[in-house]
Amino acid sequence: MIDDPLRLAVIVGSVRDGRLGPTVATWFAGQAASRPGLGVDVIDLADVPIGAAAPSASVPAPVLEALGGLTPRLAAADAFVVVTPEYNHSYPAGLKNAIDWHNQQFHAKPVAFVSYGGISGGLRAVEHLRAVFAELHAVTTRDTVSFHGAWERFDGDGQPKDPAGPAAAANRLLDQVSWWARVLRDARASTPYTG
Repeated sequence: MIDDPLRLAVIVGSVRDGRLGPTVATWFAGQAASRPGLGVDVIDLADVPIGAAAPSASVPAPVLEALGGLTPRLAAADAFVVVTPEYNHSYPAGLKNAIDWHNQQFHAKPVAFVSYGGISGGLRAVEHLRAVFAELHAVTTRDTVSFHGAWERFDGDGQPKDPAGPAAAANRLLDQVSWWARVLRDARASTPYTG
């Protein structure tokens, strides 16, 4: 139903200088935006200055302000795609911190992954994230998009040098996350999730 578009939040998980995340996320967001009935919101965590402040009862004012911009965007999403590198066999600390500030925003919603890195293509980070999102009552999709040797995979315009494989993988991922998003959105509307 195009008159009731799904809202997909694409989360850029790395906040490091020199990161590849925005390139990967921009490419993926372009793949997603080409689908009718899917609205895309790219959330770059580098633009959310929460730093290392952990969730607490006394939230510093700058963190509270940053969360004031992030939290409603996560709450409005019907589905998520997390774009993550692999750091030391896992995912970035900034991504974990942003996730830890939120809980109900992920309840009964699907989460998919686009990963990148060296020889493993970020897949070890994805496996760790699956357990985190299960704890948040989210549903993770089976298929991912993964870029092995990622720094050599993109051209100067931010596009994959060999686009067919990544585009096919993105299409499968978007089919899965869209199906789950629609089914779970309808279920939450008819029976609120109480997790």
